[in-house]
Amino acid sequence: SYDVAVVGAGIVGLATARELILRHPSLSFIILEKEKELASHQSGHNSGVIHSGIYYKPGSLKAKLCVRGATLAYEYCDKKGVPYKRCGKLIVAVEQEEVPRLRALYQRGQENSVRDLRMIDAKEIREREPYCRGLMALDSPYTGIVDWRLVALTYAKDFQDAGGTVLTEFEAADIAMVAESPAGSEEGMKYPIEIRSSKGEGVRCRYVLTCGGLYSDRLSQISGCSSEPRIVPFRGDYLVLKPEKHYLVKGNIYPVPDPRFPFLGVHFTPRMDGNVWLGPNAVLAFKREGYRIYDFNPRDFADALSFRGLRKLVLKNVVYGMGEMYRGIFMSAQVKLLQKYIPELTVNDVLRGPAGVRAQALDRDGNLVDDFVFDGGVGAVGSRVLHVRNAPSPAATSSLAIGEMIADEVQSRFSL
Repeated sequence: SYDVAVVGAGIVGLATARELILRHPSLSFIILEKEKELASHQSGHNSGVIHSGIYYKPGSLKAKLCVRGATLAYEYCDKKGVPYKRCGKLIVAVEQEEVPRLRALYQRGQENSVRDLRMIDAKEIREREPYCRGLMALDSPYTGIVDWRLVALTYAKDFQDAGGTVLTEFEAADIAMVAESPAGSEEGMKYPIEIRSSKGEGVRCRYVLTCGGLYSDRLSQISGCSSEPRIVPFRGDYLVLKPEKHYLVKGNIYPVPDPRFPFLGVHFTPRMDGNVWLGPNAVLAFKREGYRIYDFNPRDFADALSFRGLRKLVLKNVVYGMGEMYRGIFMSAQVKLLQKYIPELTVNDVLRGPAGVRAQALDRDGNLVDDFVFDGGVGAVGSRVLHVRNAPSPAATSSLAIGEMIADEVQSRFSL
Protein backbone atom coordinates (compact mmCIF):
# COMPACT_ATOMS: atom_id res chain seq x y z
CA SER A 1 0.00 0.00 0.00
CA TYR A 2 1.24 3.46 -0.95
CA ASP A 3 0.19 7.07 -0.55
CA VAL A 4 0.55 7.86 -4.27
CA ALA A 5 0.85 5.58 -7.30
CA VAL A 6 2.20 7.01 -10.55
CA VAL A 7 1.15 5.01 -13.61
CA GLY A 8 3.61 5.29 -16.50
CA ALA A 9 7.42 5.43 -16.35
CA GLY A 10 8.12 7.67 -19.29
CA ILE A 11 10.10 10.84 -18.79
CA VAL A 12 7.06 12.86 -17.60
CA GLY A 13 5.97 10.23 -15.07
CA LEU A 14 9.53 9.79 -13.78
CA ALA A 15 10.21 13.53 -13.51
CA THR A 16 6.94 14.05 -11.63
CA ALA A 17 7.45 11.10 -9.28
CA ARG A 18 10.95 12.38 -8.53
CA GLU A 19 9.63 15.87 -7.76
CA LEU A 20 6.85 14.52 -5.53
CA ILE A 21 9.08 12.27 -3.43
CA LEU A 22 11.67 15.03 -2.96
CA ARG A 23 8.91 17.36 -1.73
CA HIS A 24 7.18 14.74 0.45
CA PRO A 25 9.85 12.38 1.82
CA SER A 26 7.52 11.11 4.56
CA LEU A 27 4.99 9.76 2.04
CA SER A 28 5.26 6.45 0.16
CA PHE A 29 5.33 6.43 -3.66
CA ILE A 30 5.28 3.71 -6.31
CA ILE A 31 5.72 3.91 -10.09
CA LEU A 32 3.87 1.29 -12.16
CA GLU A 33 5.19 0.55 -15.66
CA LYS A 34 3.77 -1.98 -18.12
CA GLU A 35 7.08 -2.62 -19.91
CA LYS A 36 10.10 -4.50 -18.60
CA GLU A 37 12.29 -1.40 -19.08
CA LEU A 38 11.62 2.22 -18.16
CA ALA A 39 11.28 5.03 -20.73
CA SER A 40 10.73 2.51 -23.54
CA HIS A 41 8.44 4.44 -25.86
CA GLN A 42 8.25 8.19 -26.62
CA SER A 43 10.98 8.90 -24.05
CA GLY A 44 13.32 6.47 -25.78
CA HIS A 45 12.25 7.13 -29.38
CA ASN A 46 12.71 10.85 -29.96
CA SER A 47 15.10 13.19 -31.72
CA GLY A 48 17.10 13.96 -28.55
CA VAL A 49 16.87 17.75 -28.87
CA ILE A 50 16.91 20.19 -25.95
CA HIS A 51 14.51 22.81 -27.33
CA SER A 52 14.83 26.47 -26.43
CA GLY A 53 11.14 27.50 -26.70
CA ILE A 54 10.94 29.44 -29.98
CA TYR A 55 7.87 27.98 -31.68
CA TYR A 56 5.26 28.15 -28.97
CA LYS A 57 2.50 30.70 -28.49
CA PRO A 58 3.61 33.38 -26.00
CA GLY A 59 1.93 32.90 -22.65
CA SER A 60 1.07 29.24 -23.33
CA LEU A 61 2.05 26.50 -20.91
CA LYS A 62 4.15 25.01 -23.71
CA ALA A 63 6.23 28.18 -24.01
CA LYS A 64 6.67 28.74 -20.27
CA LEU A 65 7.48 25.11 -19.47
CA CYS A 66 9.91 24.72 -22.38
CA VAL A 67 11.94 27.82 -21.53
CA ARG A 68 12.14 26.93 -17.84
CA GLY A 69 12.58 23.24 -18.64
CA ALA A 70 15.59 23.84 -20.90
CA THR A 71 17.35 25.81 -18.15
CA LEU A 72 16.56 23.11 -15.58
CA ALA A 73 17.66 20.34 -17.99
CA TYR A 74 21.11 21.87 -18.55
CA GLU A 75 21.55 22.45 -14.80
CA TYR A 76 20.44 18.88 -14.03
CA CYS A 77 22.78 17.34 -16.62
CA ASP A 78 25.68 19.38 -15.24
CA LYS A 79 24.88 18.30 -11.68
CA LYS A 80 24.45 14.60 -12.55
CA GLY A 81 27.22 14.34 -15.12
CA VAL A 82 24.83 13.45 -17.96
CA PRO A 83 26.60 14.28 -21.25
CA TYR A 84 25.04 16.79 -23.66
CA LYS A 85 26.14 19.09 -26.47
CA ARG A 86 24.95 22.64 -26.91
CA CYS A 87 25.35 22.47 -30.70
CA GLY A 88 22.71 25.08 -31.54
CA LYS A 89 19.95 25.18 -34.12
CA LEU A 90 19.33 27.10 -37.34
CA ILE A 91 15.74 27.58 -38.51
CA VAL A 92 16.33 28.23 -42.19
CA ALA A 93 14.19 30.12 -44.71
CA VAL A 94 14.91 28.73 -48.19
CA GLU A 95 12.16 30.62 -50.04
CA GLN A 96 11.25 34.31 -49.98
CA GLU A 97 7.73 33.61 -48.74
CA GLU A 98 9.19 32.02 -45.58
CA VAL A 99 11.12 35.13 -44.52
CA PRO A 100 8.14 36.98 -42.95
CA ARG A 101 7.24 33.82 -41.00
CA LEU A 102 10.86 33.55 -39.86
CA ARG A 103 10.79 37.14 -38.60
CA ALA A 104 7.53 36.41 -36.78
CA LEU A 105 9.22 33.39 -35.16
CA TYR A 106 12.06 35.62 -34.00
CA GLN A 107 9.52 37.96 -32.42
CA ARG A 108 7.77 35.02 -30.76
CA GLY A 109 11.09 33.75 -29.40
CA GLN A 110 11.81 37.19 -27.97
CA GLU A 111 8.40 37.27 -26.27
CA ASN A 112 9.12 33.83 -24.81
CA SER A 113 12.49 35.06 -23.40
CA VAL A 114 14.48 32.51 -25.42
CA ARG A 115 18.19 33.04 -24.83
CA ASP A 116 20.67 34.43 -27.37
CA LEU A 117 18.37 34.39 -30.43
CA ARG A 118 19.49 36.29 -33.51
CA MET A 119 18.67 36.59 -37.20
CA ILE A 120 21.52 35.76 -39.60
CA ASP A 121 21.94 36.14 -43.37
CA ALA A 122 23.05 33.68 -46.07
CA LYS A 123 26.74 34.37 -45.48
CA GLU A 124 26.47 33.67 -41.75
CA ILE A 125 24.45 30.50 -42.45
CA ARG A 126 27.41 29.19 -44.46
CA GLU A 127 29.80 30.12 -41.65
CA ARG A 128 27.71 28.12 -39.17
CA GLU A 129 26.75 25.28 -41.53
CA PRO A 130 29.09 25.22 -44.56
CA TYR A 131 26.84 22.89 -46.62
CA CYS A 132 23.50 24.50 -45.76
CA ARG A 133 21.89 26.99 -48.14
CA GLY A 134 19.24 29.53 -47.17
CA LEU A 135 18.18 33.15 -47.58
CA MET A 136 18.02 33.88 -43.87
CA ALA A 137 17.97 31.91 -40.63
CA LEU A 138 17.11 32.16 -36.98
CA ASP A 139 20.15 31.16 -34.93
CA SER A 140 19.44 29.55 -31.54
CA PRO A 141 22.78 28.69 -29.91
CA TYR A 142 21.01 27.64 -26.67
CA THR A 143 19.46 24.58 -28.38
CA GLY A 144 21.28 21.34 -27.60
CA ILE A 145 21.15 17.55 -27.80
CA VAL A 146 21.07 14.85 -25.12
CA ASP A 147 20.05 11.22 -24.70
CA TRP A 148 16.64 11.75 -23.11
CA ARG A 149 16.28 8.08 -22.16
CA LEU A 150 19.48 8.37 -20.11
CA VAL A 151 18.06 11.50 -18.46
CA ALA A 152 14.82 9.63 -17.68
CA LEU A 153 16.72 6.71 -16.14
CA THR A 154 18.66 9.21 -14.01
CA TYR A 155 15.32 10.62 -12.75
CA ALA A 156 14.34 7.04 -11.86
CA LYS A 157 17.55 6.55 -9.87
CA ASP A 158 16.87 9.77 -7.94
CA PHE A 159 13.36 8.50 -7.17
CA GLN A 160 14.59 5.12 -5.96
CA ASP A 161 17.46 6.65 -3.97
CA ALA A 162 14.84 8.76 -2.14
CA GLY A 163 12.94 5.59 -1.15
CA GLY A 164 10.50 5.25 -4.05
CA THR A 165 9.40 1.86 -5.42
CA VAL A 166 9.37 0.97 -9.14
CA LEU A 167 7.30 -1.98 -10.33
CA THR A 168 7.74 -3.01 -13.99
CA GLU A 169 5.67 -5.39 -16.13
CA PHE A 170 2.54 -4.08 -14.40
CA GLU A 171 -0.04 -3.03 -16.99
CA ALA A 172 -2.84 -1.10 -15.30
CA ALA A 173 -6.15 -2.62 -16.43
CA ASP A 174 -8.54 -1.23 -13.80
CA ILE A 175 -8.63 1.59 -11.25
CA ALA A 176 -11.42 1.19 -8.70
CA MET A 177 -12.46 1.65 -5.09
CA VAL A 178 -11.64 -1.26 -2.77
CA ALA A 179 -14.86 -3.15 -2.13
CA GLU A 180 -14.02 -4.04 1.45
CA SER A 181 -11.13 -4.44 3.87
CA PRO A 182 -9.90 -7.70 5.33
CA ALA A 183 -11.43 -8.37 8.75
CA GLY A 184 -9.80 -6.28 11.46
CA SER A 185 -7.94 -4.10 8.93
CA GLU A 186 -8.31 -0.39 8.25
CA GLU A 187 -6.39 -0.75 4.97
CA GLY A 188 -9.46 -0.17 2.79
CA MET A 189 -10.28 3.07 4.60
CA LYS A 190 -6.71 4.37 4.45
CA TYR A 191 -5.88 3.08 0.95
CA PRO A 192 -9.26 3.08 -0.80
CA ILE A 193 -8.04 2.83 -4.42
CA GLU A 194 -6.87 -0.41 -6.01
CA ILE A 195 -5.04 -0.55 -9.33
CA ARG A 196 -5.39 -3.99 -10.90
CA SER A 197 -2.96 -5.25 -13.53
CA SER A 198 -3.81 -7.24 -16.64
CA LYS A 199 -2.31 -10.27 -14.80
CA GLY A 200 -4.61 -9.82 -11.80
CA GLU A 201 -2.06 -8.23 -9.43
CA GLY A 202 -3.22 -5.38 -7.22
CA VAL A 203 -1.64 -2.26 -5.72
CA ARG A 204 -3.50 -0.16 -3.14
CA CYS A 205 -3.03 3.56 -2.71
CA ARG A 206 -4.64 6.77 -1.57
CA TYR A 207 -4.19 8.71 -4.81
CA VAL A 208 -3.30 7.99 -8.44
CA LEU A 209 -1.45 10.05 -11.02
CA THR A 210 -1.39 8.73 -14.59
CA CYS A 211 1.23 9.74 -17.15
CA GLY A 212 0.31 7.21 -19.83
CA GLY A 213 1.56 8.86 -23.03
CA LEU A 214 0.19 6.77 -25.90
CA TYR A 215 -2.40 5.23 -23.55
CA SER A 216 -3.42 8.33 -21.58
CA ASP A 217 -6.99 8.33 -22.94
CA ARG A 218 -7.54 4.65 -22.07
CA LEU A 219 -6.18 5.14 -18.53
CA SER A 220 -8.66 7.97 -18.14
CA GLN A 221 -11.53 5.79 -19.36
CA ILE A 222 -10.82 2.88 -16.98
CA SER A 223 -11.02 5.27 -14.02
CA GLY A 224 -14.39 6.60 -15.21
CA CYS A 225 -13.06 9.91 -16.56
CA SER A 226 -13.51 11.44 -20.02
CA SER A 227 -12.28 9.64 -23.14
CA GLU A 228 -11.41 12.95 -24.85
CA PRO A 229 -9.10 14.34 -26.00
CA ARG A 230 -8.42 11.09 -27.88
CA ILE A 231 -4.90 9.86 -28.53
CA VAL A 232 -4.13 9.09 -32.18
CA PRO A 233 -0.66 7.61 -32.86
CA PHE A 234 1.46 9.12 -35.63
CA ARG A 235 4.66 7.37 -36.67
CA GLY A 236 7.69 9.35 -37.77
CA ASP A 237 10.29 7.53 -39.89
CA TYR A 238 13.85 8.85 -39.88
CA LEU A 239 16.67 8.46 -42.36
CA VAL A 240 20.27 8.43 -41.11
CA LEU A 241 23.33 9.90 -42.78
CA LYS A 242 26.05 7.41 -43.68
CA PRO A 243 29.08 7.93 -41.38
CA GLU A 244 31.29 9.22 -44.20
CA LYS A 245 28.74 12.02 -44.78
CA HIS A 246 28.45 13.26 -41.19
CA TYR A 247 30.56 16.29 -42.13
CA LEU A 248 27.54 17.72 -43.98
CA VAL A 249 25.77 18.62 -40.70
CA LYS A 250 27.23 20.33 -37.62
CA GLY A 251 24.15 21.31 -35.61
CA ASN A 252 20.36 21.12 -35.79
CA ILE A 253 18.90 22.44 -39.06
CA TYR A 254 15.14 23.02 -39.01
CA PRO A 255 12.54 24.33 -41.47
CA VAL A 256 10.32 27.37 -41.01
CA PRO A 257 6.96 25.87 -39.93
CA ASP A 258 4.16 26.13 -42.49
CA PRO A 259 0.87 26.96 -40.72
CA ARG A 260 -1.10 25.14 -43.46
CA PHE A 261 0.24 21.77 -42.27
CA PRO A 262 -0.28 20.02 -38.93
CA PHE A 263 3.35 18.91 -38.36
CA LEU A 264 6.72 20.66 -38.43
CA GLY A 265 8.44 19.02 -41.41
CA VAL A 266 11.83 17.39 -41.98
CA HIS A 267 14.95 18.47 -40.15
CA PHE A 268 18.59 17.48 -39.57
CA THR A 269 19.45 16.34 -36.06
CA PRO A 270 22.91 15.31 -34.80
CA ARG A 271 22.84 12.68 -32.07
CA MET A 272 24.92 12.09 -28.96
CA ASP A 273 26.27 8.84 -30.45
CA GLY A 274 27.64 10.72 -33.48
CA ASN A 275 24.86 9.73 -35.89
CA VAL A 276 22.80 12.29 -37.81
CA TRP A 277 19.04 11.72 -38.17
CA LEU A 278 17.08 13.22 -41.07
CA GLY A 279 13.30 13.57 -40.98
CA PRO A 280 10.83 12.54 -39.78
CA ASN A 281 7.68 12.25 -41.85
CA ALA A 282 4.35 11.90 -40.02
CA VAL A 283 1.91 9.09 -40.90
CA LEU A 284 -0.92 7.43 -39.03
CA ALA A 285 0.41 4.42 -37.11
CA PHE A 286 -1.83 1.34 -37.17
CA LYS A 287 -0.60 0.37 -33.71
CA ARG A 288 -0.04 2.67 -30.72
CA GLU A 289 3.46 1.33 -30.25
CA GLY A 290 4.00 0.40 -33.89
CA TYR A 291 7.52 1.41 -34.87
CA ARG A 292 7.56 -0.59 -38.13
CA ILE A 293 5.55 0.20 -41.22
CA TYR A 294 3.65 -3.13 -41.09
CA ASP A 295 2.87 -3.11 -37.34
CA PHE A 296 -0.88 -3.47 -36.85
CA ASN A 297 -3.23 -3.75 -33.88
CA PRO A 298 -6.96 -4.21 -34.67
CA ARG A 299 -8.19 -2.37 -31.58
CA ASP A 300 -5.82 0.60 -32.04
CA PHE A 301 -6.74 0.84 -35.73
CA ALA A 302 -10.49 0.65 -35.07
CA ASP A 303 -10.20 3.20 -32.24
CA ALA A 304 -8.47 5.68 -34.52
CA LEU A 305 -10.77 5.27 -37.52
CA SER A 306 -13.97 5.37 -35.46
CA PHE A 307 -13.03 8.75 -33.96
CA ARG A 308 -14.67 11.60 -35.86
CA GLY A 309 -11.79 13.93 -34.93
CA LEU A 310 -9.32 11.83 -36.94
CA ARG A 311 -11.68 11.63 -39.92
CA LYS A 312 -12.00 15.42 -39.91
CA LEU A 313 -8.20 15.86 -39.64
CA VAL A 314 -7.66 13.51 -42.60
CA LEU A 315 -10.23 15.31 -44.76
CA LYS A 316 -8.57 18.67 -44.03
CA ASN A 317 -5.11 17.31 -44.91
CA VAL A 318 -5.63 14.70 -47.65
CA VAL A 319 -2.89 15.96 -50.01
CA TYR A 320 -0.42 16.53 -47.15
CA GLY A 321 -1.10 13.07 -45.73
CA MET A 322 -0.63 11.34 -49.08
CA GLY A 323 2.68 13.19 -49.51
CA GLU A 324 3.86 12.03 -46.09
CA MET A 325 2.99 8.42 -46.91
CA TYR A 326 4.76 8.65 -50.27
CA ARG A 327 7.90 10.06 -48.64
CA GLY A 328 7.78 7.28 -46.07
CA ILE A 329 7.91 4.66 -48.81
CA PHE A 330 10.29 6.35 -51.27
CA MET A 331 13.55 7.61 -49.76
CA SER A 332 14.27 9.72 -52.84
CA ALA A 333 11.15 11.82 -52.15
CA GLN A 334 12.27 12.47 -48.57
CA VAL A 335 15.79 13.33 -49.77
CA LYS A 336 14.36 15.80 -52.30
CA LEU A 337 12.83 17.78 -49.44
CA LEU A 338 16.08 17.68 -47.46
CA GLN A 339 18.05 18.92 -50.51
CA LYS A 340 16.32 22.29 -50.17
CA TYR A 341 18.61 22.83 -47.17
CA ILE A 342 21.70 20.79 -48.12
CA PRO A 343 21.83 20.56 -51.94
CA GLU A 344 24.85 18.21 -51.89
CA LEU A 345 22.83 15.47 -50.17
CA THR A 346 21.96 12.48 -52.40
CA VAL A 347 19.89 9.35 -51.89
CA ASN A 348 23.16 7.39 -51.80
CA ASP A 349 24.19 9.29 -48.66
CA VAL A 350 21.36 7.99 -46.47
CA LEU A 351 20.03 4.77 -44.96
CA ARG A 352 16.66 3.96 -43.42
CA GLY A 353 16.80 4.76 -39.73
CA PRO A 354 14.69 4.35 -36.59
CA ALA A 355 11.11 5.47 -36.04
CA GLY A 356 9.18 7.06 -33.22
CA VAL A 357 5.46 7.15 -32.45
CA ARG A 358 3.95 10.40 -31.27
CA ALA A 359 0.91 10.41 -28.96
CA GLN A 360 -1.10 13.12 -30.69
CA ALA A 361 -4.14 14.33 -28.78
CA LEU A 362 -7.09 15.26 -31.03
CA ASP A 363 -10.40 16.90 -30.21
CA ARG A 364 -13.65 15.83 -31.87
CA ASP A 365 -13.40 18.61 -34.47
CA GLY A 366 -10.12 17.31 -35.82
CA ASN A 367 -7.90 19.93 -34.17
CA LEU A 368 -4.51 18.94 -32.78
CA VAL A 369 -4.54 19.63 -29.04
CA ASP A 370 -1.42 21.70 -28.86
CA ASP A 371 -0.97 22.37 -25.16
CA PHE A 372 -0.79 20.34 -21.97
CA VAL A 373 -4.07 18.89 -20.69
CA PHE A 374 -4.67 17.64 -17.15
CA ASP A 375 -7.93 16.36 -15.75
CA GLY A 376 -9.50 14.38 -12.98
CA GLY A 377 -13.02 13.19 -12.47
CA VAL A 378 -15.86 13.21 -10.03
CA GLY A 379 -17.10 10.59 -7.63
CA ALA A 380 -15.19 8.26 -5.34
CA VAL A 381 -12.52 7.21 -7.84
CA GLY A 382 -12.34 10.25 -10.12
CA SER A 383 -11.73 12.64 -7.22
CA ARG A 384 -8.62 10.68 -6.23
CA VAL A 385 -7.09 10.48 -9.72
CA LEU A 386 -5.21 13.06 -11.80
CA HIS A 387 -4.54 12.30 -15.46
CA VAL A 388 -1.86 13.91 -17.60
CA ARG A 389 -3.88 13.71 -20.82
CA ASN A 390 -1.54 15.47 -23.24
CA ALA A 391 2.16 16.17 -22.85
CA PRO A 392 3.23 17.13 -26.39
CA SER A 393 6.69 17.86 -27.72
CA PRO A 394 8.76 19.39 -26.17
CA ALA A 395 7.74 17.30 -23.14
CA ALA A 396 11.24 15.85 -22.67
CA THR A 397 12.86 19.30 -22.63
CA SER A 398 10.11 20.53 -20.31
CA SER A 399 10.06 17.43 -18.09
CA LEU A 400 11.50 18.92 -14.88
CA ALA A 401 9.28 22.00 -15.22
CA ILE A 402 6.27 19.79 -15.97
CA GLY A 403 7.14 17.74 -12.89
CA GLU A 404 7.05 20.90 -10.76
CA MET A 405 3.68 21.94 -12.19
CA ILE A 406 2.06 18.50 -11.82
CA ALA A 407 3.42 18.19 -8.28
CA ASP A 408 1.78 21.55 -7.47
CA GLU A 409 -1.49 20.26 -8.94
CA VAL A 410 -1.27 16.98 -7.03
CA GLN A 411 -0.62 18.88 -3.78
CA SER A 412 -3.59 21.19 -4.26
CA ARG A 413 -6.04 18.49 -5.46
CA PHE A 414 -5.14 15.85 -2.91
CA SER A 415 -4.01 18.09 -0.02
CA LEU A 416 -0.80 16.11 0.45
